[in-house]
Amino acid sequence: MTAKNNILLSGIVGSTAYGLSHADSDVDRLGMFAAPTEDLHGLHPPKESHVTTMPDSTLHEAAKWCRLALRGNPTVTELVWLPDELYEVRTPLGDELIGIRTTLLSAKRVRDAYLGYATQQFKRLYDRGDSSFSADTRKRTAKHARHLRRLCHQGFELYATGRVSIRVENPEEYHRFGEQVAADAMAALPLLKRYEAAFDETRSALPEQPDEAPVEAWLRRVRAHYYTPDSTSARAPVR
Repeated sequence: MTAKNNILLSGIVGSTAYGLSHADSDVDRLGMFAAPTEDLHGLHPPKESHVTTMPDSTLHEAAKWCRLALRGNPTVTELVWLPDELYEVRTPLGDELIGIRTTLLSAKRVRDAYLGYATQQFKRLYDRGDSSFSADTRKRTAKHARHLRRLCHQGFELYATGRVSIRVENPEEYHRFGEQVAADAMAALPLLKRYEAAFDETRSALPEQPDEAPVEAWLRRVRAHYYTPDSTSARAPVR
């Protein structure tokens, strides 16, 4: 069995989804699959993630995806908030998960995850030093700066309203910001500090803890749906 056999939900993510892509941008895909339930009972559980390049695609097993989403992981979270036209596979079980997506969220985990990722991006930018690096490195730096800004904006939106918009409102502002930071990494610091203050000063629309019960019930429905016991398990016991 390959992960592609049991895909529950998948779609186009990354720069294309955000509205920040250009002619040379790769198209990134993210999805979730269900391992056959019987395979989870053995000595060697199936692989939980499948990552490929050319095309760029990441597939997470359903339980792993849920664990990451419950921790507020920004990358996996966007899978259940995509605009309808960006989904390439959308099964009934995938629709059920979209229907309970808000139960995965909690204030502290969203704040820590999104701001944490943005802070990591800033450290990478700062560690690269001055603007005397190659054109290719400058291009990558501008891209990482755009994603820093996006993480701050989307994380705060999710924290404050309980919803997140995947496509950014003004792509040109993000591109200008990327060029500014490519010239001087410290140009990203005021934005990061501004969002840190906004999180601190805003009462979140999210609960303190995610509601795991609906997610657990959904995952059990997935396991029941993909349960096809091996015929050898039905053999009579040896006496």
